[in-house]
Amino acid sequence: MYFSKTLKIYLFIFALIFSAAGCASETPPATPRDSLKAYTMAIKKKDPTTMKLLLTDGSLKMHEQQAKEQGVTIDDIVLRETMFSPDQSTLKVKNEKIEGDRATIEVENSFGGWDVVPFIREEGIWKIDKQGFANQFQQQIEQQTNQAIDDVINQGRIP
Repeated sequence: MYFSKTLKIYLFIFALIFSAAGCASETPPATPRDSLKAYTMAIKKKDPTTMKLLLTDGSLKMHEQQAKEQGVTIDDIVLRETMFSPDQSTLKVKNEKIEGDRATIEVENSFGGWDVVPFIREEGIWKIDKQGFANQFQQQIEQQTNQAIDDVINQGRIP
C-alpha cells in the first residue's frame, strides 16, 4: 500500500510521541507543553529522529546549515544543541502562552534563570522554534551591547 511522505511522517510522529508519553490517544500533542515533554524525553534517550520531528522547518534548515559549515551530520547538531541539559533531572516550566499558531513557554535553565522557548504549530503539530530562540538570544545580546554603549556615552556627558 502506498502512503504519501507526509502521511508516513504523521504516523511516525504519532507513534513516537504517544509511545514515549504512554498515551493511547491518536491525536498529535495537544499543547506546546506536550511537545516539550516529548522533546525532553527524546533528549534523554539521545533520539535525534524524534527531536527533529519536534523542531520547526526553519530550525531544521538552520541546523542543516550549521552541519554543512562544521562538516558534521544534522543529527550531531541536533543532539549537541538541545537547549536543555540532558543532565537536568526535572524541567520546570511556567507561563505557557498560546496565540494562534505561535506559543511560548518559560523554562528554567540549568543556571536557575528562565528562558522563553518559542513554538510554532506546523501541520497541526506544536514544534520548538529553535531559530526563533536563537533570534531572541541575538536580540538580547544586541540590546545589552547597545545599553552598555549608551551607558559609556552617557557617562562622558557633562550635565
